[in-house]
Amino acid sequence: MSGLRIPLGGPDGSGTAHALGLLAPNPSPMTLDGTNTWVIGRGEDVLVVDPGPDDEAHLRRVADHLRERRVAAILLTHGHHDHSGGARRFAGMVQAPVRALDPRHRLGDEGLADGDVVTVGGLELHVVGTPGHSFDSLCFWLPEDRAMLTGDTVLGRGTTVIAPDGDLADYLRSLDRLRATAEQVGAEALLPGHGPVLPDPIGALDGYIAHRRQRLDQIRTAREQGATTPREIVEIVYADVDRSLWAAAEMSVRAQLAYLGE
Repeated sequence: MSGLRIPLGGPDGSGTAHALGLLAPNPSPMTLDGTNTWVIGRGEDVLVVDPGPDDEAHLRRVADHLRERRVAAILLTHGHHDHSGGARRFAGMVQAPVRALDPRHRLGDEGLADGDVVTVGGLELHVVGTPGHSFDSLCFWLPEDRAMLTGDTVLGRGTTVIAPDGDLADYLRSLDRLRATAEQVGAEALLPGHGPVLPDPIGALDGYIAHRRQRLDQIRTAREQGATTPREIVEIVYADVDRSLWAAAEMSVRAQLAYLGE
């Protein structure tokens, strides 16, 4: 069982029996409360997933939290700076390798790929390839807790932007894969890269999939109504969204137009 922890104050200190979230102080419209750094383990050795931005105070806080434990490896869900920017500095603090799908973000000889299993203290962490938000996005399945670490593929609230290095067709396939996997293995929690823990994985994934299909229909309708540019589509489809998020929405519209062959 997951032993789910969802503190009322937000994502910091949340998690499952063997996964603890430590919140980086980088809140923004894109990062929500900030980046969740996840510590995985139950004994002397642990894994750290997404050390976050290059913020010395946050990295020192994570290192101090693990003062009596050894970091066997640092794992990255993907290479965007708010997740990976502090990896090299943190690796120097704790003397651990950095493993990632993209070789540019690795420190050491080992990478990560779909199907890999990383073991620490008798716990297994299964690597699930989920490209879409970015080309190198990964999720990590923690079977001991029936929990999936989702990076930016699924957020604790709101929806994920398709970044310029991502692809909507890949993303939709990744959501379908996560949905099928969650049902097959009986997932009990999603541990996102931003925002609070999601205790209903099936409901969250169904909502994400439905939302994506709805947005595609809305963009088709906006095009039929005469919208010709991504900005014009944003003004119609995202009219109820805070304008501070319109630049991100425009990125998603471009990805959706590419998916629709336009």
